[in-house]
Amino acid sequence: MSILIDQNTKVLVQGLTGREGQFHAQQMIDYGTKVVAGVTPGKGGTEALGVPVFDTVKDAVSATGANAACIFVPARFAMDAIMEDIDAGLDVVVAITDGIPTQDMIKVVNALRKTKTTLIGPNCPGLTSAGKCKIGIMPGNIFKQGPVGVISRSGTLTYEIVDELTRAGLGQTTCIGIGGDPVLGMRFIDALPLFEADPETEAVVLVGEIGGSDEEIASEYIKQMTKPVVGFISGRSAPPGKRMGHAGAIISGRTGTPEAKLEALTAAGVPVADTTQEIPTLVAKALQYRQR
Repeated sequence: MSILIDQNTKVLVQGLTGREGQFHAQQMIDYGTKVVAGVTPGKGGTEALGVPVFDTVKDAVSATGANAACIFVPARFAMDAIMEDIDAGLDVVVAITDGIPTQDMIKVVNALRKTKTTLIGPNCPGLTSAGKCKIGIMPGNIFKQGPVGVISRSGTLTYEIVDELTRAGLGQTTCIGIGGDPVLGMRFIDALPLFEADPETEAVVLVGEIGGSDEEIASEYIKQMTKPVVGFISGRSAPPGKRMGHAGAIISGRTGTPEAKLEALTAAGVPVADTTQEIPTLVAKALQYRQR
């Protein structure tokens, strides 16, 4: 089984006619994802990659039955693109775009609270249900179906860790890259219950980073989970006040320190790897213990 998306998910791509949209949409199609529509205002009635293009999300959903979206539009248009998806009642929206103003995302998050739409991102690599569907920019060749769920704030580390899991014979159910911006749609605390409820997910890898308090909040939920969680915190050597990659990966005063995150995860019974290479070993041990 998988969470959020599967082989039946129908995806529309906002910005399909652009360079990035076409490149990654082709990768999604090659993976087996059902990309059924593109949306670019003013280009309705045309095609890209053999996929019909519409002027609005509403038109695309009406014509194709799309229930998920992937956004490849400039930051200044991204809020409107997400709002259009929410208005159309899409189940899942993946916002790849980075640099979206914080004020725009605050409006988006407030709008999401009243709907069924799940937003992944922004400034994220998307999500992949191994062997079934990929929405975003994750490289599909590193995935293998298996019992491990992955949720990560870091894009590149996500790929590295999934590849190491696969090489160790530990396949994945679903991998979610939630992004590292200060204001996000889905957070750890939103994804963990989905993995807990998924009968095929037997262990979860949580990849956090410095900044914010998401890992500490997630740790409280982990205490009641029946499935083992393995953790990793990136940016542990970053000095206070230094931004490391993501806009949200910054230590401010006593908030967001690696020590606080490690302490919270350890208190929740989560083994935290010092390096990414240690993660497969810790996951294998967790699975063996669970199966006793």
